[in-house]
Amino acid sequence: MTAPVYELSRLQGRTGVFADREEAGRVLSELLLQFTGPSSLLLAIPAGGVPVAAAAADILGLPLDLAVVSKITLPWDREAGYGAVAFDGSCRINEPLLDRLGLSEREVRAGVLSTRRKVRRRLRRFRGRRPFPELGEKTVILVDDGLASGFTMQVAVEAVRRAGAERTVVSVPTGHGAAVRALAGLADAVCCANIREGLPFAVAAAYRRWRDVTEEEVDRLLALHREGPGAGPGPQGS
Repeated sequence: MTAPVYELSRLQGRTGVFADREEAGRVLSELLLQFTGPSSLLLAIPAGGVPVAAAAADILGLPLDLAVVSKITLPWDREAGYGAVAFDGSCRINEPLLDRLGLSEREVRAGVLSTRRKVRRRLRRFRGRRPFPELGEKTVILVDDGLASGFTMQVAVEAVRRAGAERTVVSVPTGHGAAVRALAGLADAVCCANIREGLPFAVAAAYRRWRDVTEEEVDRLLALHREGPGAGPGPQGS
């Protein structure tokens, strides 16, 4: 059964629709109002999903936490991936893509090992001794800054379901139509403000200002939101 997909028709097919990730999070909150309630929780995928989720959390008054998931990148292109590792240690490889890449078994093992180390390091840095939130009877809203293939988000949805989430909502400012449709077959709902088709596709093309998000910025945003829902800088603070 395919889950409902929510988008903003005024943004469909367009590029350069968001000034930055913070504005994207505020726009995305329009679609998330229907999922806001006492059992709702925002889980951001670091690093790029954190500023998006933090801006939405400020408006929606929802608690913010992390779902640490990282793509397994190509040796020659750190922006492209062929699999992902999740916070629970699970690993999934995009086998159809891997068959076309020509990577050796040794290269794949090295990529998986390196990504597992990255996920463990980020868990230590961002979570420390704090336990992962209890997801039973929760509506978990998974947030990233965009979907290209959507494979990393698929792994995130699967990990959150295993952790006990009652309902999973994929929430991104921008995404390729094929990735959105694939996730609609896995999650309970998909919110994507700006859906685009065609190739080549770049998440960054939806943003007028695009930059890497540092781990220091993630630390800062998490510290603000640990003070309580809506404790961030608010709509004016981008």
